[in-house]
Amino acid sequence: MQRRLGIGVIGCGNIATTYLRLAPLFRGIEMRGCADLDETVAAAKAKEYSIRADTVSGLLAAEDIDIVVNLTIPAAHYEVSRAILEAGKHVYSEKPYVLTVEEGLELASLARKKGLRIGSAPDTFLGGAHQHGRHIVDSGLIGKITSGTAHVMGHGMEHWHPNPDFFFQPGGGPILDLGPYYLANLVQLAGPVRQVAALTSIPARQRTITSEPRRGQTIEVNTPTTIHALLEFENGAVVTLNASWDVWNHGHAPLEIYGEEGSLFLPDPNFFGGEVRFTREAEPATPSEPWDHAFGVVNQDPGGRDLANYRAVGLADMALAIMEDRAHRCSGEFALHVVDIMTGILRSGESGRFETMRTTCERPAALSPKEALDLSLPVADEKVA
Repeated sequence: MQRRLGIGVIGCGNIATTYLRLAPLFRGIEMRGCADLDETVAAAKAKEYSIRADTVSGLLAAEDIDIVVNLTIPAAHYEVSRAILEAGKHVYSEKPYVLTVEEGLELASLARKKGLRIGSAPDTFLGGAHQHGRHIVDSGLIGKITSGTAHVMGHGMEHWHPNPDFFFQPGGGPILDLGPYYLANLVQLAGPVRQVAALTSIPARQRTITSEPRRGQTIEVNTPTTIHALLEFENGAVVTLNASWDVWNHGHAPLEIYGEEGSLFLPDPNFFGGEVRFTREAEPATPSEPWDHAFGVVNQDPGGRDLANYRAVGLADMALAIMEDRAHRCSGEFALHVVDIMTGILRSGESGRFETMRTTCERPAALSPKEALDLSLPVADEKVA
C-alpha cells in the first residue's frame, strides 16, 4: 500500500466539512484527527467523519499527524500556523494564508529552519476549467497575455452565513475573502505582479443580518466592501479587478484574458469546473473542445446546480510532493505573493498611490490531465454529498 501522510484539522467550522468530505478523493492523505477551541464541536465533527477528536495541543503533539490544516478564522491564521510549525508539523492553511507580508516572511523563515513545508488554499486554480485555460495560454493559442479583466461582485455574506461578522472586519472584505481565488488564477496564468493601484470604499457602514439564527441583528462594517483595482504584471500585462459586496446584479464575466492573438474566457475561479471559451483574432468566442481532466468532472449538485468540487487537491498535491521531494503547487511562496497583491490593493485604497510588490514567485507547475488522475483515488460514480 502506498504511504499516506496523516492529516489533522484545527478549526471545525463550515469549511472543515468540505475538507473532511472530499479528502478521500485523493491519494497521499488520510484524515486522522481534528481539534477546535470548542471541544464539543470537534467531537461532533470527529464522530461524523470517523476520526478522533483531540485538543489543539494534543493534535500538535500527535505522532501520527504529519500535516495540520489550519481552518481557523483569518485573524488567527498566523498564530495557529506558527504553532503548527513550532510543533514540527507541515502546515496547510485556508485562505488568506496570512494578513500581512511580514507574517508570511516570518513563517517562511521558521519553516526553512525546521525543514517544513507551508501550503495554502485556494486550490481551485487546479480545477479542470482553469488548467484547460492554462493549457491554452501555455500552448500559445492566444499569444502573449497583454491585459484582462476580473469581476467578483455580489451583495455580501449576511444573507446566508450564520455568523457573518468577520467578513466585514479587517482581514475580511471581498479582496481578502474572494480575491485569493481570482488572483491565484491570474498569477498561475500570467505570472507575478509588479505593482497595483486601487480605489476603495465602504458604501454601507452597517449591515443587517437576514440569515438564521441572528436575523435582524446589525454588523458594523470596518473594511472596504467595494474595490476597483489595477494590476501591472511583471510580464507587462495590465488587468482590471473589481471586487464588491455592494452590487445586487451585474453582467460582467468572471475572468477574461486578452492576448496578442486572441482572447480567453474562464468561469468563476471560486469553482473547479465550468465552460471555457476562447477565440483567435476577431473570430466569435466559442466553447473550447472538451478537456478530459479529472478535476473538471461534476461531482456535486447543490440545489440542482452541477458543480465540480475538489477542494483539498492542493493539500494532497503537497503531501505527495513531500514524499516525492518536489515542489508543491499551492506553495507558501505563491500564497504570500497573492497576500502581497491583496494587501497592496488595500494600502493603495488608503494612500491613493501605486504600491510596489515586496514579493514575487514562480508560476505553479501546470496540472495535466494525467497528473490529475495520478492524484486521484478511484471512487464510485455517484456524486459526493
